[in-house]
Amino acid sequence: MSFLEFRFEPWDLVGYLGNIVFGSRFLLQWYVSEKQKKSVIPTAFWWLSLIGTTILAIYFLGLGNGPGILGSVPNGLIYLRNLQLVRRQKLAEPVEKGANT
Repeated sequence: MSFLEFRFEPWDLVGYLGNIVFGSRFLLQWYVSEKQKKSVIPTAFWWLSLIGTTILAIYFLGLGNGPGILGSVPNGLIYLRNLQLVRRQKLAEPVEKGANT
């Protein structure tokens, strides 16, 4: 058993890709927040979360890794819900702006 074992077999590359996509959401959120000088969660954060967790879920399913599957699949539901809330808010914005003018 080794502490850090990096393998580069095709299936492992799927896992690395999922981690890269999932992890990139934090860099995006940090960048956008620094640019706006306040804490911001951009819509792309939720898309990267959903895509990254989907890739990881596929990877864990391929390995038959139960804990990984249980850790990935439910998160996707939360990310989908957040995307739904963002969409609903964007659809409501023109109505709110029109009501104020």
